Amino acid sequence: MRLRRGSGDGDSGCQSCPMAGSAAVHRPGLSIEGCDYVVALAGNPNTGKSTVFNALTGLRQHVGNWPGKTVVRAEGAFRIDGKKFRIVDLPGAYSLLSNSSDEEVARDFILFGRPDVTVVVVDATTMERNLNLALQVLEITDRAVVAVNLMDEAERKGIRVDTRALGRDLGAPVVPMAARSGLGLPELRAAILGVASGTIQCRIHPAPDLGAEVEASLARITEAVLAEYPGLPNARWVALRLLEGDPSVVREARNGTLGDGLHGHVVDEPAAAAAPTGAS
Repeated sequence: MRLRRGSGDGDSGCQSCPMAGSAAVHRPGLSIEGCDYVVALAGNPNTGKSTVFNALTGLRQHVGNWPGKTVVRAEGAFRIDGKKFRIVDLPGAYSLLSNSSDEEVARDFILFGRPDVTVVVVDATTMERNLNLALQVLEITDRAVVAVNLMDEAERKGIRVDTRALGRDLGAPVVPMAARSGLGLPELRAAILGVASGTIQCRIHPAPDLGAEVEASLARITEAVLAEYPGLPNARWVALRLLEGDPSVVREARNGTLGDGLHGHVVDEPAAAAAPTGAS
């Protein structure tokens, strides 16, 4: 796929790509109030995720802490074709099977915050490690875009990533990028708009059957979870983690705090405005 360099001045992206169109972007760094869509930005540490965030939002961003945690939350906004997007830069995480406060925050926002689009940034030079998180996100949501960043570094190392084949295998849009130089940003914007508006439909492969005994146990636990937390998003995923004995999910279930404060995009107001966040 040929990449276009993003300038934030209405570049419409790669015309040969099915995601191309009139995804004109105006005035990065908008106020985060009154947005049409919410975007979650996820990825392993050191994938250039914050570089993608900075490129989308411009210089004006809002930084605060997640409710009840010391984990930093960065938010910004941008506009595509007249639609305003609020983007939340989640803490870097290797897995949604959380082992740290950072990973718990990322997991809970994707699980319970109901973002309209989740963008997973992966490092083109270490695809095997990075795709673990992408696959876990795709277990939870069919409204996702995979941004394969650092394509320029991969090329220098002689690594070839077939992003079209990867997109077919994952069933989700895959965008090759070199965010530091702006390459691939128009395609990413077009993909975000397409998934948010429903003009691009992800076709995620169904999860494999776990066998009659496990499926029966999973169904019972899912029913119990929904009885305790009516309307909880992704109850089956939560039930599976409970069945596996995931310590953080078990703790939150026992404490009655599953999904607290995250239903329906409920996010606290930012504490302050700050310069662009550093690379992550």
